[in-house]
Amino acid sequence: QLQLVESGGGLVQAGGSLRLSCAASGSGFRFYDVGWYRQAPGKQRELVAAITSGGSTNYADAVKGRFTISRDNAKNTVSLQMNVLKPEDTAVYYCNAEGGFRGYWGQGTQVTVSS
Repeated sequence: QLQLVESGGGLVQAGGSLRLSCAASGSGFRFYDVGWYRQAPGKQRELVAAITSGGSTNYADAVKGRFTISRDNAKNTVSLQMNVLKPEDTAVYYCNAEGGFRGYWGQGTQVTVSS
């Protein structure tokens, strides 16, 4: 079983950067595929970026070229570097880990981008 804790959210001006971190406790994190999702008020949760256990990545079109997902299996963390932030990036960001027919979510971290 995993527990996921997100951190790094906050308030930033448009054009700025933030780095989110998802820290996992529990065994086998390196075998999980991990995704960052976001949910803005009144909208459905959407996938932002994902990284497989093997290190392959994919991104939503809206963040390609601005966001970078990475993982450090030695530290049981997955990070999301967010650059050139836009007001439409404002949302609660969640970390999700999937593997072995199990899925886990963190509690989320708020990202607010002011114009």
